[in-house]
Formats: sequence, C-alpha cells, structure tokens
Amino acid sequence: MPTFLPARRLALLLVCALAGRAPANPAFAQAAPNWPTRPITIVVPGAAGGSIDIPIRLLARTLSARLGQAVVVDNRPGSGGIIGTQTALRAPADGHTLLAGNVGPQAINYSAYKSLSYQPSDLVPIIDIIAFPNVLVVNAQSPVRSVTDLLAQLKQHPGELSFGSAGIGQTSHLAGELLKIRTGTDAIHVPYKGSTPATTALLASETSFQFDNLTQALPHIRSGKLRALAVTSAQRMPSLPDVPTMAQAGLDNFLSTAWVGIFVSAKTPPTLVTQIEQQLAAAMSDPDLLAKIREMCGLPGGQSRTQFTAFVANEREKWGEVIQTSHMTLD
Repeated sequence: MPTFLPARRLALLLVCALAGRAPANPAFAQAAPNWPTRPITIVVPGAAGGSIDIPIRLLARTLSARLGQAVVVDNRPGSGGIIGTQTALRAPADGHTLLAGNVGPQAINYSAYKSLSYQPSDLVPIIDIIAFPNVLVVNAQSPVRSVTDLLAQLKQHPGELSFGSAGIGQTSHLAGELLKIRTGTDAIHVPYKGSTPATTALLASETSFQFDNLTQALPHIRSGKLRALAVTSAQRMPSLPDVPTMAQAGLDNFLSTAWVGIFVSAKTPPTLVTQIEQQLAAAMSDPDLLAKIREMCGLPGGQSRTQFTAFVANEREKWGEVIQTSHMTLD
C-alpha cells in the first residue's frame, strides 16, 4: 500500500522544490519591473511650439491617457540638438526619461561635427513618430515647370543658379547638396536663419529654387506664389495630390524628411525597452493622434524597433555621404 505524507510536510516539500527550480527559469528570476512608477519626461531638443515639440506634445497626451501617469515635455533647444541629447543621456536609465530624437542630432550631427559628446551606440531607437517631407519649389514666375526643366537649367548654367535653405546642416540644405550629387550638377547654396526668410527670398526671386518644409511652403503653393515640382517623400502627399514624388519625377533614391522618433539610453534594461516599445506602438495606433499628425502635413510613424533602427542607421550613412562630399562642418 502507498505511504501518504502528512499534508503539512507535503506542502513544505513542494515549496522547497519550487524554490530550488526558480533560478533555472529566466522569466521567473527576472520578472519585468513595474513601469511607469512615476511621471515620464520626454526631452525635446527644440523650442516650444516648434515642429518637433508639437507632435511630441500630442504623443504625450495620448501616452498619458494610456498609462495613467503624467507625461511631461522638457524643451532643451540649442546646439543642433546636442543639449537635449546630453540632457536625456544624463538622466537615470530607468525608462522615465525619453528623448525625442530627430534627423539632426541622431543622424546629421555624427558627420557634421568633428567632436561630439555622444555616439550612436549611446542610444536605442524605439519608434518613429512623424516625418515632414520637403517639397522642391520655384517661384511661380520661373520658367521651370518640372524637375526635368530644373536639371536642364542647372546643366546649362553650372554654378550660376542658387538655392536657399533654413541654415547650414538643415535638411533643406542637405537636400540641395544631395540633388547636386545625384545629378552631377552645381548650384550656389544660400543659407538663411530659418525657413521663413529662406522662403521670403525665393518669393522675391533672390534664389532660384529651394527644398522647403512642406508646412511652410503649402500656403504659398496654394496661393499661386510658388510652384511645386516634387515632394521628397516615398508617396505623394494628400495635401498636394497632383505633385509627383522625386522618384516619379525621374530621380530615384531621393528621400529627404525631417523625422522625429523616440530614443532611450542604451543603458536602459531590455525588459523596460520592450515595455516602452509596446506602449508607444499602442499610442501610435490611436486614430485621433494619427489624424492630428496628418493635419500637420506630416507622415505618421509607427515602425517596429527593428525597422526604425535600420532606418536611423541608413539616415546616418546617407547624410554622412552628403556631408563628406560637400565638405560641410558645424564645429
């Protein structure tokens, strides 16, 4: 006949057995921490009310509603995004400080500065939030009516036509340099202190063409003062359905967007990184948030961490090539 152990002794044996096996189960031994446990800060390396700040505030509102925690936007403008990036990296890597990284400090700066206080390996890309394409425009009085016309003019008058930009190292500048590289043409770069004065100069025919921010250029296109030749996005923009992409206009491999995405310190525990990615992905599927991004003439993000990481690496390589070829430096 079988021998039955007293209930109390059996219970003790079961507890001991489970305790002895627990370390062999990584999921049991390293349970995911509870996140978030306090308000979250998103560091924005730009001024309040700017093209980086506004979509991040929309994201913060959506994320706060999901998590039941306050999400605070901390604006740290200056030095081409370096100050904001440094601020985020100095914070504890516990998932409660996120960085609103963008094409400047997280792609362009690595080649534009000879000495930089951070490296790509210091950050983990999580998800893209928004991308603003540029639009190639000319004054409406210009005889140029297409990208083909513009290239013909550039080849007939090498080094004579000029293009304005929002400043040295801005995407509006680098897109112009990319055009020169891809087409073997030459043009004079005229940097301005922002998109508005650059657009004003084009309206006054002080420059020949420009890769302008779509949001900035759209009112002038609709009023008939500027002529749009092509957009630098992969697809046509709903706000300009009759304007082709650069690829449709005959120039392949010509994507140029001012993108914004969320990054965290590389020191952040992997379990936290996964949780942050899941919550941000859920926030980026919110219909109201997506609608507001489109209203800003932006392209909504939502790539997976793997996709966004590959995208950021490609951006570093692409703009690095342009910067090296044009001998540009921001130091």
